[in-house]
Amino acid sequence: MNIQVLPDHKLSSVAPLKPCNVEKKEVELILVKDQNGVQYTSSTIMPTPSTHGTPCTAEEQAERETWGKKIDFLLSVIGFAVDLANVWRFPYLCYKNGGGAFLIPYILFLVIAGMPLFYMELALGQYNREGAATVWKICPVFKGVGYTVIIIALYVGFYYNVIIAWSLYYLFSSMTSELPWLHCGNAWNSPNCTDPKLLNGSFLGNGTSYAKYKMTPAAEFYERGVLHLHESRGIQDLGMPRWELVLCLVAVVFLLYFSLWKGVKSSGKVVYITATMPYVVLFVLLIRGITLPGAMDGIRAYLHIDFKQLNDPKVWIDAATQIFYSLGAGFGVLIAFASYNKFDNNCYRDAILTSTVNCVTSFFSGFAIFSVLGYMAYKHGVRIEDVATEGAGLVFIIYPEAISTLPGSTFWAIVFFIMLLTLGIDSSVSYWPSSGLNDCMLCIYVLTLLDNYAAGTSILFGVLIEAIGVSWFYGVDRFSEDIERMMGFKPGLYWRLCWKFVSPTFLLVVVIASIVTSTGLSYDDYVFPSWSNVIGWGVALSSMMFVPIYAIYKFLSMPGTFKQRIAYCITPEHEHHLVAEGATIRQFTLKHWLAI
Repeated sequence: MNIQVLPDHKLSSVAPLKPCNVEKKEVELILVKDQNGVQYTSSTIMPTPSTHGTPCTAEEQAERETWGKKIDFLLSVIGFAVDLANVWRFPYLCYKNGGGAFLIPYILFLVIAGMPLFYMELALGQYNREGAATVWKICPVFKGVGYTVIIIALYVGFYYNVIIAWSLYYLFSSMTSELPWLHCGNAWNSPNCTDPKLLNGSFLGNGTSYAKYKMTPAAEFYERGVLHLHESRGIQDLGMPRWELVLCLVAVVFLLYFSLWKGVKSSGKVVYITATMPYVVLFVLLIRGITLPGAMDGIRAYLHIDFKQLNDPKVWIDAATQIFYSLGAGFGVLIAFASYNKFDNNCYRDAILTSTVNCVTSFFSGFAIFSVLGYMAYKHGVRIEDVATEGAGLVFIIYPEAISTLPGSTFWAIVFFIMLLTLGIDSSVSYWPSSGLNDCMLCIYVLTLLDNYAAGTSILFGVLIEAIGVSWFYGVDRFSEDIERMMGFKPGLYWRLCWKFVSPTFLLVVVIASIVTSTGLSYDDYVFPSWSNVIGWGVALSSMMFVPIYAIYKFLSMPGTFKQRIAYCITPEHEHHLVAEGATIRQFTLKHWLAI
C-alpha cells in the first residue's frame, strides 16, 4: 500500500487518552485529495491555551484523515482480502485435501489464529494510527517485523501485477467473434496441437491428466502465444520482454494509479466497483455453470469428504497458509487501513464481518469453479481429478477452454477476465508500487518461485513475531485496555488467550512444519534446478532477516548499561523517560509476563 502520512499529522503510538502535559492544539484541516475513499489532508497546527495534566479526549488530539464513509473501509478491506487466491487456490486446495474434511483445519485455524490476528491488526492500527513499521513505537525492538511485511508485500507486488497484466491481455484477446484459443492453426500453435473434441479418456490413456496435457489450443495459447515458454529452456533462460505484455503491464500501473489518484472526484467510488464486481460475476458464472451437463458431478467432487487426508501434515500447512494469505494478516495492509478509522470505530465487529465474508467467498467460489470442471470432465469423458488444477493453469487454460465451448463464449470470457481484473486490482493497490518491465518476462517459472517462497514461510514468521511483540512484550492486558479506550469494552478472555498462547503456538508449529516439509520446485514436468531453490530461500530470508538485524541495531544504538538498553528496546517510546530516570519498568516484573 502506498499511503503517505504527512509528518505533522502523526500521533503518538500510545493512547489518545494519556494525560496532557502539552499545549492543546487546534488543527486546521485542508482537503488535499481523496484516494480510494481515504481523505488526505494537510494541516496547520495552532497552539491554544489548555489545562495541564487533564486527560486528552480523542477530539483534542491532532486530527488525522479518516475514511469518507464506513462502507469505504469495509469494502477496501474485503477487496484487499478477497483476491485471486480465493478463486484459483482455495477451491483446488479444498478438493485435493479431502473436500469437506479440509474445512475442519481451515475453520479451526480461522477461529484460533486467522480471526484473532485479523482483529489484532485492525485494533493495533486503529488505536495507534500508524503504519506497519511506525506502529512499533509500542515496542521499538520489533520494528524490524514492520520492514519484513513491507518487503513481503513488495515481493508479492513484483508478480501480482504481472498476473493482472496477463488477465488484461486475455481480456483484449477475448474481444473477437471467435476466441483465439478455440482452435488450432494459429501462428503460435505447434504441429502437435490437438482439437479438444478428439480428446477423451481413451485417447489420453491411463495415467495422463487432461489438465497436464499441453497440446490443446487453450494450453498452447497460454504457454506459446502469451508466455512463449517454448522459446525458453527454463528459469535460467527468461528471454526478452514481449511488447504486448509490457503495454498491458503499463496499463495496469496506470489503472492502479488512477484508482487511487482520481478518488478526489469520484469520492472513493472505485472500491464500490472493484470490491462488488467479483461477487456479481461469480454469481452469474455459478448460475451458468450449474446448468451445464456434468456440473453436479463436479460439485459433488468438490464437497466429498475424506477424513484420511487429515493425517497428512501438508493438509494442515495448506489450510494455515491459505488462511493468512487470503485474509491478508501479516502484510501490514490491515494495520494501515485501520489507521484511517475513527478512534471509536467498532473494529471488533469489522474483523468478524470481513474475515467471515472472505472465507465464505472462498467456499462459494468453489461451486462456480467445480461446476465448470464437472462439465469439462463430462465433455471429455475423464474423471474430475483429471481436469482439476489450481493457479494459472485453472484461470488461464482450463476455465477459458470451458468458456470457449459455450454459446456466447465471447461474452462469458469478457465477464470472467473482468472478474480477475477486479479481484487483482483491489489487492494490488496494497502492493503498490509495482515491478519493472523485466517482470513481463517473469513467465511461469519465476512466478512459481515467488509464489512459493516470497510469502509462504516468511509471512507466517512475520505474523508470529508480530503476535509475540504485541501480546508478550507490549502486553495483552495493556493492548486490551487500548481496545477498551476505543470501544468501551475489553476483549473477552477467548481473544486474550488466543493472542497470548494459542495463536503464537500454532504459528510456531506451522512455521517449523513448513520448513521441514519443504520440497524442490516443479512446474508440470519441469523440475527447477537446485540453485533456484537456494534463491527462493534467499528471497524468503531477505525479508525475515530484518527482524534480528533491526533488533541488534536497536540494542547497539541505545545508550546506557546492558539492562537500560534492553529496557529502551522493549518499552514503548513514550515511557523511555522512565528508563532514563531509573524507574521500575513493567517488562522487568513477573506480573507483566503473567498478565492476561
